Amino acid sequence: MSKVQIKVNDNGSFRVTGDVELIDAEGNPFETKQAFSLCRCGLSQKMPFCDGAHKGKFDSVVRAEKAES
Repeated sequence: MSKVQIKVNDNGSFRVTGDVELIDAEGNPFETKQAFSLCRCGLSQKMPFCDGAHKGKFDSVVRAEKAES
């Protein structure tokens, strides 16, 4: 099984790739593909998925701490 990856996009969504199941609070699965984007701005009309509504209205650039060598 390959490792699932979640990428925090600058000023945008969480991009999810890999074999992952997305479920709601009651355990019901959402229909997904091998890659999809989740909203993190709260403006999407297709929650929990991103529909691009954040463009020009959401600012967030997150970086992980770099490991010391």
